[in-house]
Amino acid sequence: MAVRLRLKMMGRKHRPFFRICAMDARMPRDGKAIEELGYYDPMVKDENARAILKAERIDYWLGVGALPSEKVRVLIKKYGTNGTHVSQQQAALERLKTSKPQAPPPMVVPRPKKAEPASEATDAAPATDAAPATDAAPATDAAPEAAGGEGASGGESSSSE
Repeated sequence: MAVRLRLKMMGRKHRPFFRICAMDARMPRDGKAIEELGYYDPMVKDENARAILKAERIDYWLGVGALPSEKVRVLIKKYGTNGTHVSQQQAALERLKTSKPQAPPPMVVPRPKKAEPASEATDAAPATDAAPATDAAPATDAAPEAAGGEGASGGESSSSE
């Protein structure tokens, strides 16, 4: 079986993304891969952070006779074992890790304090109105339940006796 190291397209329209794969030479471009050896994202702004390779696995496949495509050959020369741009790649990856924008914490908006002095005067009057209404509502709710409960329990107790 002739094995090739080549790019497998995984992105979408106007947003390319590639996986570097060991594939049978007879497979289609996006076909089944034997092993995935890294990825290449041409949309990353920093050129040295575009390719991430598994160098030891690529060395294995090259050792057993796999042939890289032209683009993969360039990527291996730059970012593989003893690559020409490995140190720049490490620096670029560190910059990406530290420069990733993070969402700010949620902003807590305090309630306006202006209404408190005015609300004290208005709260006093509605509080007296609201208090009886709240007291009256539970009392009226409790009274039918209590009356219904007593009547039902009283009726049951009288019929059971």
